[in-house]
Amino acid sequence: MPVLHTPRRDVRLLLVLLAAAALHTVPAAPAAAADEPGWTAEPAAGTAAARPGGARPYFYLEGAPAAVLEDSLALTNTTDRERTITLRGADAHNTADGALAVRPAAPAPGAGGAGSWFSFGAGATVKIPPRTRAVVPFTVTVPPAAPPGDHPAAVIAAEAGREAGVRVHLRVSGPALAALTVEDVAVRGRGAAAVIAYTLVNRGNVTLAPALDIRAEGAFGEVPGRGPRAVPVELLPGRRVELTEPWPGAPVLDRVRVTVTVTAPGGAEAAASASAWFVPWRAAGWTGLGLLGLGGTASAALFLVRGRRLRRGPAADGGPPGEPAETTPAPEHELTGASR
Repeated sequence: MPVLHTPRRDVRLLLVLLAAAALHTVPAAPAAAADEPGWTAEPAAGTAAARPGGARPYFYLEGAPAAVLEDSLALTNTTDRERTITLRGADAHNTADGALAVRPAAPAPGAGGAGSWFSFGAGATVKIPPRTRAVVPFTVTVPPAAPPGDHPAAVIAAEAGREAGVRVHLRVSGPALAALTVEDVAVRGRGAAAVIAYTLVNRGNVTLAPALDIRAEGAFGEVPGRGPRAVPVELLPGRRVELTEPWPGAPVLDRVRVTVTVTAPGGAEAAASASAWFVPWRAAGWTGLGLLGLGGTASAALFLVRGRRLRRGPAADGGPPGEPAETTPAPEHELTGASR
């Protein structure tokens, strides 16, 4: 495929391109993060999903199985030396905490991921002269047996350890299913550090933007939870993410049942619950120590009293131990041998 080179002299336009490309930059090693990145990558100007001025934030491609979809990537060299940039397609996925990422290496042909559907032809390696913009066409060939729904992907441009990724929202035509589940609900921490942990699983074939609602019911009635709010996660099909939600209003002393309800556009809804005890363990610990101390003091006093009684021994007449024996006066005898 031909690669078109167009000199750029408008400094303001270059700054706009740099800012737009920064939104798509894949985090790289600190050594690759320079004050002057040197080049940018973004969708070539078009009408689909266009921003004011013609710039697009990402690629959006849709087609039926066996379709061949086409688009173009714009690479801009802002330096005074030639740049050699390599291009590839990559599968996009959610990390365990919900962030978006791409696979670190090019997928093998036939591996099944959408990253293997991309072809750049002769433009897989592009040499860009100084102060020049190159437009690189590419195609996405949808396999005949590709399932309907979203197949998240990205176009990755790389040079000397630095990578920039541009998202591709790729959808295969057919029935769309929005479905999710909530799993592994648990309450962790206490007081202001309490959090509600849960896992979201996208069981459908389209990307979801979920909203969250947390309700809590205690032994004494409803407990303040967390009202409806958007979850800052774009949940891709088939992915599982583990999230936590701060709960500063957690009770101090109560047994609470927490219910996590999640909804998403398209009719997806799921809920799950978990129970937790909230006990001020420090106060309970001091109370327990106090009770133990009181019990120990009472036991020691009883032991001393019993020991004192045992040391005195039983009474001489068989009376209770520790009491003095009663004394009986000696009898008076009649004198004999006296003169009459």
